[in-house]
Amino acid sequence: MSTANRPVYLRLRDMIAAAIMDGRYREGEMLPSVRAFAAEQGANPLTVAKAYQQFQADGLVEVQRGVGMYVVEGAAEKLRRAECDNFLAEEWPEIRDRIQRLGIEVEQLLSRSAKETA
Repeated sequence: MSTANRPVYLRLRDMIAAAIMDGRYREGEMLPSVRAFAAEQGANPLTVAKAYQQFQADGLVEVQRGVGMYVVEGAAEKLRRAECDNFLAEEWPEIRDRIQRLGIEVEQLLSRSAKETA
């Protein structure tokens, strides 16, 4: 499913997950409040709350009543594993097929990647 076709709360969830994996929201740190994140993203607070609830249901954040939501220890690695599994199962087969259709060789990919990271 393309990003544009995904529900808004899932797109927000993906943004927060990326921020946790990238270390912008570190383990043990508080996530922005629902209202603050909603204002920052121009989203409805109820939609942000739904994204946050998904993290809570997945055991990636814990709620301290009256204080906020905190990223739990191990959340980044758990997210990384889940995202990797999803990529390999859902996205990689389409990418692999396209690479084969275009006749791109592995060496081309690796040399292009090396140039872009240099």
